[in-house]
Amino acid sequence: MADDQQLEQELAALLEQEWFEPPEGFRARARITDLSEHEAAERDPVGWWERQAKELDWFEPWTTALDDSEPPFYRWFSGGKLNVSHNCLDRHVAAGLGERVAFHWHGEEGEKRAITYAQLLADVQRCANALKARGIGAGDVVGIYLPMIPEVIVAMLACTRIGAPHNVVFGGFSAESVAERMEFSNASALITVDGARRKGKTAAVKSTVDATMGDLSHLETILVVRHTGEACEMREGRDLWWHDALQAADPDCPAEPLDAEHPLFILYSSGSTAKPKGIQHTTGGYLTGAAWTFRNVFDVRPESDVFWCTADVGWITGHSYIVYGPLANGATSVMFEGAPDYPEKDVWWRLCQEYGVTIFYTAPTAIRTCMKWGAEHPQRHDLSSLRLLGTVGEPINPKAWAWYWRVVGGGRCPVVDTWWQTETGQIMITTLPGAQAAKPGSAGTPLPGIAAEVVDNDGREVQRDVQGLLTLRHPWPGMLRTLYKERDRYLSGYWERFGAPTYFVGDASRQDHDGYFWVIGRVDDVINVSGHRMSTAEVESAIVSHPKVAEAAVIGQSDEDTGQSICAYVTLRGDLEGDQELEVELREHVARRIGKLARPRRIIWASELPKTRSGKIMRRLLQDVAEGRELGDVTTLRDPDVMAQLSRSAEARGDDG
Repeated sequence: MADDQQLEQELAALLEQEWFEPPEGFRARARITDLSEHEAAERDPVGWWERQAKELDWFEPWTTALDDSEPPFYRWFSGGKLNVSHNCLDRHVAAGLGERVAFHWHGEEGEKRAITYAQLLADVQRCANALKARGIGAGDVVGIYLPMIPEVIVAMLACTRIGAPHNVVFGGFSAESVAERMEFSNASALITVDGARRKGKTAAVKSTVDATMGDLSHLETILVVRHTGEACEMREGRDLWWHDALQAADPDCPAEPLDAEHPLFILYSSGSTAKPKGIQHTTGGYLTGAAWTFRNVFDVRPESDVFWCTADVGWITGHSYIVYGPLANGATSVMFEGAPDYPEKDVWWRLCQEYGVTIFYTAPTAIRTCMKWGAEHPQRHDLSSLRLLGTVGEPINPKAWAWYWRVVGGGRCPVVDTWWQTETGQIMITTLPGAQAAKPGSAGTPLPGIAAEVVDNDGREVQRDVQGLLTLRHPWPGMLRTLYKERDRYLSGYWERFGAPTYFVGDASRQDHDGYFWVIGRVDDVINVSGHRMSTAEVESAIVSHPKVAEAAVIGQSDEDTGQSICAYVTLRGDLEGDQELEVELREHVARRIGKLARPRRIIWASELPKTRSGKIMRRLLQDVAEGRELGDVTTLRDPDVMAQLSRSAEARGDDG
């Protein structure tokens, strides 16, 4: 307890600092140490992006860097031809790097595989030929529904090799979601698995998919990876075992030269509030953005660094910073199949020590969970190999930032808090770790080649330190090109509000007096209490700054008097239990941090919050519990049993606590 109190005091003292400068040792050897790249890109953004694109291997040069003749349907590097698989594999092997490890894969039960670039290239070529043998070629969509096993990387790269856009579905989504996405995308093939593992348990996958797929006439092939030994039916003429198909395939498959604007992948949104959106990215621009941001935001040296992004490949973070960004740069990464608390709560830190991880990239939600578990878990391992930390997925509250910096990074690792979206394809706002100081809670400044602006409802730029709407003012290479088969929805969702070339992000934000952006959260995550707008993220940050609180999630609950009232789900540290006295204390704590209007009207004690397997809090379900509605789909949750506890707690507290 004394150690915990000492850490709390240390974190509180740290947060009295506004700026965290890069350590001198880090800055001295960083790739970028000043703002000259920002200045060059501001003078000529298109020309600057052309220089970055030339770092890739092109079969044919482009004729036009940016074709903006039909806004907002922008085209980058028109006329150029390249191949993503070639850029991620062949060119590294040809340069003599075939024996470099691409992935240290670590299975849930401790299995290990070190997969070199040469081995990955060999498997990708066989998989590509196996798909071609089934009549799949350029333009045919291939669905991928696999856990975090090496075969998912092979499948994605095999698709890119032949120009078949892939549609990866997160392994935590239900089989119904897979069927829905295969139907929406008119997929010709699906690559899946017999069964998946999670925290010591196995679950059937292929047989569950079969039960929901129906008769999709366009789905003519299902490739099945044997992973757990789960029994499943194989339909003759449609289903093939992965190992049999690859063994029978020709070992040589030249990479197809593809137009820079050839569709690379479709990635569907979760669909929690509406019909899923099929976000479509293309080949040349996306790879340019992912490759540059990976190399420079994380200050990567492929010959010596070991990078670990804890996301799942089913999300855009996994696409850009597990697969394409690292492989385009010839980097070595860690890929982990399991959960952060299995077999023990220190598994992440044990693997960081075992593989000598130097760069670690995870979500604020995961950091707050680790805080709840206690500093003793990272502290029992040697994390001295770490030199850079990153966060992704949501704004990080300052207290979690300080804990991450101090406990995990030992006070010597810069923290890059990255803001971007599935739609942007690449990191957009952050601090370059050797050139800029970090402010806990702020994402930082737009990267070179990116122009961001905070505007009011009429599209006029607001003053510094005034909250408004975040927009992006001109096109960038990694941007989505459209929504798959939904051109009108693409126009209305992103461009209609302010008109091209201004892209409407959908996030509330403010830019402070130093030019740093503070992304507050989705516009629909702003609560309006008696005409006063407050962000859920801001209230959550205030609550978790209390020493007894591990985590909090805030929603706006319908209220007849004030329009909305604040409802907070609160998880306490250790074995602490919530009571009326602590409720009063928390309300006053929030009032001191933000103001009396920000005090939660209702506090619901939560042993855990409902999270997907990737760590995303399902706020839609929290809304359902608070307002007494029937719960929606809970199949994507890491632990569906959490909902029963929350419902009981909500009923016990009543409408107003």
